[in-house]
Amino acid sequence: MIREDGVLVRVPASTANLGPGFDTLGLALSLHLWIGMKPAEKTVVHMYGDHLGGLPNNEDNLIVKVAYRLFREAGQEIVPLQVDVYSEIPLTRGLGSSATAIIGALFAANELLGEPLSKQQLFDMATNMEKHPDNVGASLYGGLLVAAWDGMQAHGLSLMPDPSLTTVVAVPRFHLETKKARSVLPERYELKDVVFNVSRSSLLAAALATGQYDQLSIAMQDRVHQPYRAPLVPGMEEVLQEAVHHGALGAALSGAGPTVIALAKREEASVHALIAFMKETLSRHGVEADVFQLDPCNEGAVRLEGQASDIHTHIPVSSS
Repeated sequence: MIREDGVLVRVPASTANLGPGFDTLGLALSLHLWIGMKPAEKTVVHMYGDHLGGLPNNEDNLIVKVAYRLFREAGQEIVPLQVDVYSEIPLTRGLGSSATAIIGALFAANELLGEPLSKQQLFDMATNMEKHPDNVGASLYGGLLVAAWDGMQAHGLSLMPDPSLTTVVAVPRFHLETKKARSVLPERYELKDVVFNVSRSSLLAAALATGQYDQLSIAMQDRVHQPYRAPLVPGMEEVLQEAVHHGALGAALSGAGPTVIALAKREEASVHALIAFMKETLSRHGVEADVFQLDPCNEGAVRLEGQASDIHTHIPVSSS
């Protein structure tokens, strides 16, 4: 039974890999996507905010396509939808914008139909669309997502980072398509590099789970993707190597990039020093970037009180 007054959901952005956890580790972040969804006479998508320009406003929109995929999975007849979308998440910057849209569409459509599918089924569907579980899992469950995928089913555990942990992100003002960032990776790796990453990834998950953050500078090292992607983001290599000397616990390329993320303790002096260092380093390499503190988000996708049209209460005046 479709909820005629619609639903309103909120989904967090995410960072993936955190260095060595390639396609395995994801961390939800406190930037969000809101989706209002309800049945309508004609399918239309209304988009708000500064990050959705140029996207289709009809059935070709990714959110509509994914919602209809859930309708079919649930055995529900396709109906026209009105979809209102407001996003704080910049596109193609390594903050999981496509994964957030996929989770948001699946979660909203499932709520609209009265939750015919389980959260695990949503996780499986999203992973099959994205082809890796890290971003979608973090956006769905919140916190730090440690995940695996066998090609059909996704498996994951969500850990909640300690409130003392925060991040600083440097978001370059240029786009980097995931397809391009993946194209520079080698097809084969030496065994020593695989072992290097497995050991660091394991140490990273354990350090975050136990709060032993002094291990992060070692645990966030990587040999699988960051060395090959470094030329795509000028200044990235220097930031990763030197951030620990400017207040960071560890640093990594966020997802496929170009965003660079550093984990840090929630201490004002450390955060300010880290922001200044990352901004100056990237600028020296000719990269303009927005650099700011961003907290981990322990809450995943949620349905909010109210109707689909209540999305307007979340939109700043300047974005409407």
